[in-house]
Amino acid sequence: MIFPRAMRNIFRKINLCLLGALVSVVLAVSQSSATEQNGTTLRIEKSHFGTMPDGSEVSLYTLKNSKGITCKITDYGGIITEMDVPDRAGNVADVVLGYDDFERYQKNGPYFGAIVGRVANRVAGARFTLDGKTYNLANNDGTNQLHGGIKGFDKKLWKAEASSTKDAAVLKLSYTSPDGEENYPGNLSTVITYTLNNKNELRVDYRATTDKATPVNLSNHSYWNLLGSNSVLDHVLTLNADKYTPTGKTLIPTGEMAPVKDTPLDFTTPHTIGSGLSELSKKGRGYDNNFVLNSGGKKLAMAAKVYEPVTGRVMEVWTDQPGIQFYTPNFGEALQKTRSGPAFKGNCAFCLETENFPDAVNHTNFPNSILRPDQTYKQTTIYHFSTH
Repeated sequence: MIFPRAMRNIFRKINLCLLGALVSVVLAVSQSSATEQNGTTLRIEKSHFGTMPDGSEVSLYTLKNSKGITCKITDYGGIITEMDVPDRAGNVADVVLGYDDFERYQKNGPYFGAIVGRVANRVAGARFTLDGKTYNLANNDGTNQLHGGIKGFDKKLWKAEASSTKDAAVLKLSYTSPDGEENYPGNLSTVITYTLNNKNELRVDYRATTDKATPVNLSNHSYWNLLGSNSVLDHVLTLNADKYTPTGKTLIPTGEMAPVKDTPLDFTTPHTIGSGLSELSKKGRGYDNNFVLNSGGKKLAMAAKVYEPVTGRVMEVWTDQPGIQFYTPNFGEALQKTRSGPAFKGNCAFCLETENFPDAVNHTNFPNSILRPDQTYKQTTIYHFSTH
């Protein structure tokens, strides 16, 4: 069929428009790739990590900034599986303990890198009374409850939303804990937002609302080793805390707030982590203590600073929470083979859990841990990395 000249001109213009649009798309894609390569846009990538027993897919999200830091987080338990950070010479090492595969996270229980809740840390006797009603919980730590019970937030598959800009790579995780889960009251809607930026900060924002009064205390349970392997005993720690909460034999607070001065818990000036362990080891344990932060949890302030002298890596921990749990694991054999790389052994890591005080729900003189329907639970923790 032969088209009139007018019709041929119309089709020629349509073809030119289509060609122009295609060229614009190609240029836009090329520019986007160049922007990422030049490090001006932070990136976040998604990959398959495993499969839940019900067939749900578990994903791994890789956040990268332009300064050489990579953070890997899975939507199972909100777990930080890997944190690659450069040292003073630019050499990169993974500074958190974790596993290479999803199955080991399901089977093992050290809470590697996970979001712990609905109530982090311990609840005495696995029970509490709220508004005249007593709630009995699962006792998964002797007679007490630890980190939310048998199947806490660390074992849940969270809904993930990933985004990135020139300033940040962002992963937002959402989970609604139903009324009665682990025998806690209220439907608790929780959102955890991980943000990696070009200031070499990993920011964690916690938000939660409820339709019934319920205790809430959320934290991240990463095991850190700024050397990347071997012992952390030569890491130099500073804690901005003049007091701590003494505990009994089962690590439940007595209710007292005692000074750290003249004890192995005094890190108000920089000391190596190993400096007080010899005295603590006489009691058969390492550090597992809640420190009362000088900021009082009333503002975002630096709670801890850790310096590793061999690599020069420095990590500052900023929080608006009233306490920080400093923990050094004493079960080295259980941590020896966390990855396919070098083995981790005893004294191989430390935890700095920013949170409310342990068993706060059972101590009226501790900061309030009860969230009510007309309130929003909010807290922020920032891990800032640098070299010295």
